Amino acid sequence: MMKLAYSSNAYTRATLLDAIDSIGRLGYDGIEILCDHPHWFPGHVDQRELEAVRDRIAEYGLSVSNLNANTANVYFDPLPPENVFEPSLSSADEGFRRWRIEYTTHAIELARAIGSPCVSVTSGHPGSGGLPTRGLELMTDSLKRICEVAEASDVRIGIEYEPGLLVERASEVLELIDRVGSDRLGVNLDIGHSHLSREDPGQTIRALAGRIWNVHVEDIAALKHFHLVPGTGDMPLADYVDAFRAIGYDNFLTVELYTFPDQPERVGADSLAYLRNLCARPSSADA
Repeated sequence: MMKLAYSSNAYTRATLLDAIDSIGRLGYDGIEILCDHPHWFPGHVDQRELEAVRDRIAEYGLSVSNLNANTANVYFDPLPPENVFEPSLSSADEGFRRWRIEYTTHAIELARAIGSPCVSVTSGHPGSGGLPTRGLELMTDSLKRICEVAEASDVRIGIEYEPGLLVERASEVLELIDRVGSDRLGVNLDIGHSHLSREDPGQTIRALAGRIWNVHVEDIAALKHFHLVPGTGDMPLADYVDAFRAIGYDNFLTVELYTFPDQPERVGADSLAYLRNLCARPSSADA
């Protein structure tokens, strides 16, 4: 049975502890923790902070769906006005790439300590490594190093593909998984990104079956990349839920609404109500 989580990246105007309180009160099954400003900075989380977060999560009976290490804006001072996806795992700058590998391995250590089954990562922009073919070579090398740590820590690594980045389609993720050759490497599937790439829900989810560690859920309208509350856009969300059921997916559907930092609790409540109803309905195959 699929479980519902909410990403703390909706709460970028609150502390992580306050985000946990809100998500716990809303009644979600789990929380995804943002490993970036202003929540957790991998490599800079001390034991006291770790224990405080662990205790607060336990207080509400929450599970951790994923550690979201997709961005590393905390690298920059001042902070960039929007996500820049650098330093990236596909960067031609060796110092950038080494820093991001270390950042990700620190996130793996946090995942093991907090009980998260997975850590999500992204690629950089198509030209981050020079030619895209070179960027994919660099990304492959970075992931091999990261997966060595993940295997030793019993943590999974989920690649999140996104339109406009070096890795932007399910087929490209599957190619990377094959290149790296680790059973710890899979996908953090953002169904909005898949929709924007005009991928068929059923075909895509069947192709990724057995490698989907976590799912990001939002809605999209008119193929504009802006995360909306589920049920308020035009994505065929019921088709996605049916496809997940068909492959026996029983991990988390994690709501990701970083687009509403001024009202995270309201949109979180609306999303939870909608998804509970959607997941409770019979599949179209049974109707």
